[in-house]
Amino acid sequence: MLKTKEVGVRDPFVFLDDDGTYYMYGTRPKTVWGHGDGFDVYRSLDLENWEGPQEVFHKSSGFWADREYWAPEVSKYRGSYYLLATFGSDATEPVKGIQFLKSDTPVGPFSPLTSDPLTPRGWDCLDGTLYVDDANQPWLICSHSVPQETRGEMCACRLSSDLKHLEGSMYPLFYAKDVTWTQNLPFAQAEFGVPEGYFSDGPYLFKNTAQQLCMLWSSWYHGDYAMTVSVSPSGKITGPWHHQVRPIVEHGGHGMVFRTKSNRLVLTYHSPNDTPNERAVFQPLSRLMSKGE
Repeated sequence: MLKTKEVGVRDPFVFLDDDGTYYMYGTRPKTVWGHGDGFDVYRSLDLENWEGPQEVFHKSSGFWADREYWAPEVSKYRGSYYLLATFGSDATEPVKGIQFLKSDTPVGPFSPLTSDPLTPRGWDCLDGTLYVDDANQPWLICSHSVPQETRGEMCACRLSSDLKHLEGSMYPLFYAKDVTWTQNLPFAQAEFGVPEGYFSDGPYLFKNTAQQLCMLWSSWYHGDYAMTVSVSPSGKITGPWHHQVRPIVEHGGHGMVFRTKSNRLVLTYHSPNDTPNERAVFQPLSRLMSKGE
């Protein structure tokens, strides 16, 4: 049994199943920047004591991706469990793409839903999240970021009801460069070969206590990874999105919101942004929402 502070995890994602168990997925810190071959889950009844890790997906010999296994998110949709994640490869196009895996249980084993990524061929995409709107329409929201898109584009597209393909074209929601608090990546030239590069990543959509449509997402602020929340007053994914003037978390990011067994909204994210020392942080959402106003 591990305590939360002992679990090394990046991009934590918590799923509360009907049996009252919390399942926490995430990027493996030790392989985040290179070779990747799988994802793990940790289980808890109280968000403090965790069993695991248990591998829920392992790369098969025919799977196209072999690096950058990032940000797994698990949702229950139409009676099955779907894991949505970023995958990368230097040998195929796209360099990074987003793909669903499917299982009958939250602990897997998960298998690819399709042979190819959902995201457009030739696009370098990361950090997909699934959102089902009030009309039961599923959407993919993801980042199209550096080095291809130096403004840090956040975009969205409708999904088919079976989650196997996009319906239509990617729609730009906003650009990180246009938000007042974001900063140019100081390593844009050295790492990506571009003189200027803003980025957006880690989107997660939820409704707050006032039933407003909100999006968590992350960018760069004062030399560190940081996270904010934006609001769509129309309630539509297509916005327009209104942004807070400062982050709600200044030293950590890639968060999500889940509802506990006691019906509280809790925010989790990783901090510090220092591999392999990342840990999951849990905080009441209400405590942080006013910080960025």
